[in-house]
Amino acid sequence: MSAQRMSHDNTSLTEIEAKQQLEQLALEIAQHDQAYYNHDDPTISDAQYDALRKKNDALEAQFPHLVRPDSPNKRVGSVVSEQFDKIEHKAPMLSLSNAFSSEDIDEFFARIRRFLSLAENTPVEIYGEPKIDGLSFSALFENGKLVHVATRGNGQVGEDITNNMKTIESFPDVLEGDDIPSAIEIRGEVYMSHDDFISLNQAQEAANKKIFANPRNAAAGSLRQLDPSITASRPLKYFVYGIGLLEGYEPSTQQNMVSMLKHWGFDTNEHTRRCSATDEVMAYYDYMNDLRPTLGYDIDGLVYKVNDIALQQRLGNVTRSPRWAIAHKFPAQKAKTLLEEINIQVGRTGALTPVAYLKPVNVGGVMVSRATLHNQDEIARKDIRVGDTVVIQRAGDVIPQVVSVDIQKRPKDTKEFIFPDHCPVCNGHAIRTEGEAVTRCSNGLMCSAQAVEGLKHFVSKDAFDIEGLGQKQVEEFYNDHIIRTPIDIFKLEERDRQNPLISIAHRDGWGVKSVQKLFDAIRARKEIELDRFIYSLGIRF
Repeated sequence: MSAQRMSHDNTSLTEIEAKQQLEQLALEIAQHDQAYYNHDDPTISDAQYDALRKKNDALEAQFPHLVRPDSPNKRVGSVVSEQFDKIEHKAPMLSLSNAFSSEDIDEFFARIRRFLSLAENTPVEIYGEPKIDGLSFSALFENGKLVHVATRGNGQVGEDITNNMKTIESFPDVLEGDDIPSAIEIRGEVYMSHDDFISLNQAQEAANKKIFANPRNAAAGSLRQLDPSITASRPLKYFVYGIGLLEGYEPSTQQNMVSMLKHWGFDTNEHTRRCSATDEVMAYYDYMNDLRPTLGYDIDGLVYKVNDIALQQRLGNVTRSPRWAIAHKFPAQKAKTLLEEINIQVGRTGALTPVAYLKPVNVGGVMVSRATLHNQDEIARKDIRVGDTVVIQRAGDVIPQVVSVDIQKRPKDTKEFIFPDHCPVCNGHAIRTEGEAVTRCSNGLMCSAQAVEGLKHFVSKDAFDIEGLGQKQVEEFYNDHIIRTPIDIFKLEERDRQNPLISIAHRDGWGVKSVQKLFDAIRARKEIELDRFIYSLGIRF
């Protein structure tokens, strides 16, 4: 086989290299899909995920004969969790192709006209709607009565969340009005408002429970509960936007169909618009991007759909997405605020990470008071100083980071930040190995910061996963010399029994029942899978 080559991002690849990269991308994207869809806990930002997908798409376009059976473009969503009953969708729940620029929108219109054999200047009416950043669902109604509700799952089969969905007060069990179809599969998105998200996290923190990273994770984690009473306690909302199966009713346009959904008793979004050209679409995009911070809930873009249902049916679908719709993604939200202090945090591997302490600012519904500065080189490259006014961005609307400095607002007395050459926790030498961007404390587990972070890693979700022993508890137990090494965790119950006067039950926030639950959780994790055990050790490289 001849060594074909391609040029992408100024890098020439052989066919063998392209094959290797496609294999790695398929594995990596599948892992991120699992984290996002099954665990409601994404490990990278939306922008980073989109970059992986674009790289995969470019390679597949250049080497179509190397497209893998497990290609991300042949898959929607992720594997359905075994914890839930399964429901097969009457019609597949497809994903959407992404657009990021006006050129992408031009090409979207051009593809539609080519497929329909329309002249170049023929108007194509588009129905635009906000792309809600939440958890997708599909609800089946027969003769106006709710039968079941499922998550997207893998696009063909989803998880049964019927009882959980019924806890959302405004979601109907029975359709209202007239012209009710004999069968209809409603498609929509469950979300959580910014105010409700903040209140939930405050309640979670007060109860020493999991803090959610963003409203999307909170909504998904709340809806995908085995106990519907937990879902009922969470302030969830929803919007519907489309249908899968439909029998007994034939709407002529997307707009008419959404109006009928509202007539039947569903919540629909008010910020929709009809457009028929790229400039109209971009004006709508700019308007919604400006309005976005005031909505009170997260949207990560807009969705454009061919308005004529008959044309939608003619256009049909490709493997994982409809030809008649596309998602136009927004850039990450930004805000300006004052950088009040730069602090150095020491991680599990001894890495010294600079963190910006900020005057709190609202970015996309989340109050941001800290942002990572990554490393010494990043601070120098952006010339970030204490006292600067900085631009903050939530990368992928998740991870806060400092984008740039507003030099015009810099005070005259600011000084360049000097990166420490000693660990701020244990005063051990901080060493930067040649060729690496990271500076590390050389004291290993003699450094209390590394020891504590190592313990947190040891009990984390993908390691021993000990319920009741979270980050806050690990820090308290370490500082009070109750747990200093992983071995101490498994001696905790014996220690408590031998010293009843200093029992954990006497500590603030603890009681006899909560202590017993902790001991039960520790006993249950005395034997775990080998891969979890190896991961728990946190071995570098």
